Amino acid sequence: MTAPARDLSLHDALTHERVVRIGDFIASQQDPNGALPWFRGGHLDPWDHVEAAMGLTVAGRHDEAIRAYLWSARTQRPDGSWPMKQTAGVVEEAAADTNQCAYIAVGVWHYYLVTGHSASLARFWPTVEAAINFVVRGQLASGAISWAMNVEREWDDQALLTGSCSTLQAIECACLIAETLGHDRPRWRAAGRGLRDAIRNSPEVFEDRSRYSMDWYYPVLTGAVRDEAAARLIDSGWETFGWPGRGIRCVADEPWVTAAETVELVAALDAIGESDRATELFNDVQFLFDEETGGYWTGMNIPNEQVWPVEQTTWSAAAVLLAADALGQATGGASLFRDAGGWSGWGGAIEGAAS
Repeated sequence: MTAPARDLSLHDALTHERVVRIGDFIASQQDPNGALPWFRGGHLDPWDHVEAAMGLTVAGRHDEAIRAYLWSARTQRPDGSWPMKQTAGVVEEAAADTNQCAYIAVGVWHYYLVTGHSASLARFWPTVEAAINFVVRGQLASGAISWAMNVEREWDDQALLTGSCSTLQAIECACLIAETLGHDRPRWRAAGRGLRDAIRNSPEVFEDRSRYSMDWYYPVLTGAVRDEAAARLIDSGWETFGWPGRGIRCVADEPWVTAAETVELVAALDAIGESDRATELFNDVQFLFDEETGGYWTGMNIPNEQVWPVEQTTWSAAAVLLAADALGQATGGASLFRDAGGWSGWGGAIEGAAS
């Protein structure tokens, strides 16, 4: 059953009709087996697949979202992971990215928040459990999470800030799923505490990717940093990454504004109560909407007014819907980012990281 898309209208920037069109666009890119590649015929990674499913959920296309999660459940490897990259079912990069694997927990929790279907949590619990067990096995002595396991099944000794922040939110969502179903996973709680402490207090343990805007705002988006520290962090990067009237740069050294980074920052701003700045930014980036297809261009080189790359991705469209929902508070999942980091069940002192 496809539920009617709720009214996510935001100052005429995203009408109800546009929400439906965006949902239709994402669904049109879905493979018959439920997979959601970047675009029809393109490659798939596990994180963006889940993000696209979340967009379908917001748009009321619940059947298609469930098909996407069933695809994840069917294709999960015995160790709980998925390959980094595949196209039409052919694996191109067999290594596993921990952040990509963890994100299934965010998607499943979001689906439950929107629909209220507790049966969906039980249905996908084995998938979530296996994925998070895999991810926490990659925790480093610093508390950060190794960014990947290679094909020789060796953990990389590097950790990435954006990925670790997203993984922290995923562990939190997994703990909430466990709690709702009556399970206790103390190892997850310990891993989350260690990871949160590393993000907040040990920036030196993460690789320097500060040219990427995601490293700027992801600690706020995912709830790792809140309150005054979050406001200071957002203010610190505004001149570097902001492009007045257009949106947010993907990287500091290129004049390239992207839809997904911009609307993720919108959700981060909304999460810390900066709704006016969030709404203005959301309105600014609507120039990347394509009236013909109902999708969003990934980005544009602003001085040249040149779309680049020439692609419209499912996850860009989904990110717009998630940001619109955050601003409009239209569905049960609208507070996903506002509530991030607020779970009270992490427990006591940080325990030692697993090998």
